[in-house]
Amino acid sequence: MKEKAKAKDFIMVLRLAKNDFKAKFAGSYMGILWTFLQPVVMILVYWFVFEKGLPATGVTTKAGITIPFVLWLTAGMVPWFYFSEAFSSGTNTLLEYSYLVKKVVFRIDVLPLVKVISSGVVHVILIVVMLILYACYGFFPDLYSLQVIYYSLSMVVLVLGAVYITCSIVVFFRDMSQIVNIFMQVWVWVTPIMWNLDGMVAAGSISPIVAKIFRLNPFYYIVSGYRDALIYKTGFWEKPMLTLYFWIFAIAQFLIGRLIFKRLKVHFADVL
Repeated sequence: MKEKAKAKDFIMVLRLAKNDFKAKFAGSYMGILWTFLQPVVMILVYWFVFEKGLPATGVTTKAGITIPFVLWLTAGMVPWFYFSEAFSSGTNTLLEYSYLVKKVVFRIDVLPLVKVISSGVVHVILIVVMLILYACYGFFPDLYSLQVIYYSLSMVVLVLGAVYITCSIVVFFRDMSQIVNIFMQVWVWVTPIMWNLDGMVAAGSISPIVAKIFRLNPFYYIVSGYRDALIYKTGFWEKPMLTLYFWIFAIAQFLIGRLIFKRLKVHFADVL
């Protein structure tokens, strides 16, 4: 019975995620193209500003190979697009699906997962586009590239734990949505997405101690992981301490998020 119930819940989550994905483009002439247009425009703007305007040179790997800045930037921006979308939309999932929260028979625990899966559809397509871009520059996928799957799943655990926390709080404190938006605007710059942390340490711009503090950012593990998989050809098992730290943080956050959600969910229907 439990297995059938879980299978039923999973199918329901997929249906809700599918409907959520379609609802984003309801009444739009260009439909799903808007989802790709925004990331592409942002990457082009950052590429123009940093490579042409400042300018920024290509990134050199440990093997002495220079990577075009647009490739290095894309490897950091693609996971960020998914994380920011899933986190921001997931925070408001209970508010958006308040009519389901009020249903006694509905398992509201699955609602945060709906937004995470819905955002993942575009992420998968962007990964394919990113791999094609790399191939156009002569960097073809190999076994190391498969780690993108691992880092994507790691990101799902990270963002899902965060969403359980914020979506629970926003029901009682609506300003949480704005706090999350501001936090994301700051976080994108604190995370080494547009700038090379290792390069700054090598150049002496920041001290190794400061660099270690930046690496405590759990999303650093994801961004550097994408670049390790596509550029530096390094396995996640070659960074055991960073990997261990990330999973301790991600699992602890997930468990805390589930606990907060469980404690507060009995009051959701009353407030909404």
